[in-house]
Amino acid sequence: MNADPHAVKRHLDKRISLVHNDAVSLSHRIHSNPEIGFEEEKASRWMSEALDGAGYTVESGICGLPTAFRASIGTGDLNIALLAEYDALPGMGHACGHNLIAATAFAAAAALAPFVDELGITLTVLGTPAEERLAAGGKLLMLERGGFDGIHAALMVHPTPFEVAAPQMIAASRLQVEMTGVAAHASAAPEQGRNAADALTVAQVALGLLRQHIGKEDRISGYTTHGGEAPNIIPARTTADYVLRSTNVAQLAELENRVKSCFEGGARATGCSHGFSGGGRNYAELRSDPVLAGLYRENAEALGRDFSHDPNMNGFLASSDVGNVSQVMPTIQPFIGLGTWPVVNHQPEFTAACATPIADSSVADGAQALAATIADAASQKSVRESLLGKTPALAEGRG
Repeated sequence: MNADPHAVKRHLDKRISLVHNDAVSLSHRIHSNPEIGFEEEKASRWMSEALDGAGYTVESGICGLPTAFRASIGTGDLNIALLAEYDALPGMGHACGHNLIAATAFAAAAALAPFVDELGITLTVLGTPAEERLAAGGKLLMLERGGFDGIHAALMVHPTPFEVAAPQMIAASRLQVEMTGVAAHASAAPEQGRNAADALTVAQVALGLLRQHIGKEDRISGYTTHGGEAPNIIPARTTADYVLRSTNVAQLAELENRVKSCFEGGARATGCSHGFSGGGRNYAELRSDPVLAGLYRENAEALGRDFSHDPNMNGFLASSDVGNVSQVMPTIQPFIGLGTWPVVNHQPEFTAACATPIADSSVADGAQALAATIADAASQKSVRESLLGKTPALAEGRG
């Protein structure tokens, strides 16, 4: 492997230009046909077809997940993965810009395809469904089932309002709660009932008071998913769905215990019983690889991307199953800015922003920055050797 990264990178601009229209078309198709987690049949098929057309060998339905795929090209000893997300949010479409993530991964993969032998790499694109399905994200399940075995590094970009090379992504868990009381006629004999809606209300008041005493990077969010049957029946069953977040997995466990105490208190105060489900598969905090993040920033700045500190980034904390990937191999997920502030991810206005000329240009810039970063990592001896020395020792016997 004697690749000149500068020579390769000089050709990448032309390659990106050649595939940009196809990438934008892919982005807009996915955007116009939003599919929630584990139901991304069209997006997964369109991605697979596009990569097949770019010369990749594609395996669909890997790891027992019908909408996951693996596409690969090259035979080099250094195996680098581009990660693609393509799930949408219920009722809101692509309000997190996963259509752009998918299109950017495709464009970077297509641009690099002619150079994999020169770079001495195997380039893998992993289609990772259901990132928004916290506690059951595709990457987390694929890690458990061997989908990342043999990969030395994983890269992707994520659209947000801002440009950040190594964003802080915190740990998260999901907690589903069920309160069980006793039904009764709400007027004739309310004293015979035990109000499960009151149990949730008391718990939510306790959570509101708890927020004063948790860490500044802790987050508690959720909603009532079932509140009762009819206004003239004392609710005998209520349910809620919560997401808890903290700086890291260890602190998340402590927060979860405190939150559970609030629900336990609500049940006790109202004479109800309670139960918990969910959890067990937490999203870990992101450990951005500093070398890869530095290379990405250099390449993105060369394209005119501005990483000046934006004060609006303070407290801009999210979570992803890419954090779990980063616990076992060098990983980056830079933010690529769409300049939408104060519009942010998970707002309907952000859905609209992810199918605009600015979003389309982010696909080209993100793809070129990712592709150039991979070229640098493969060509710089110290980086390459470091990545080859960090092959993850993942568990065997996966399905």
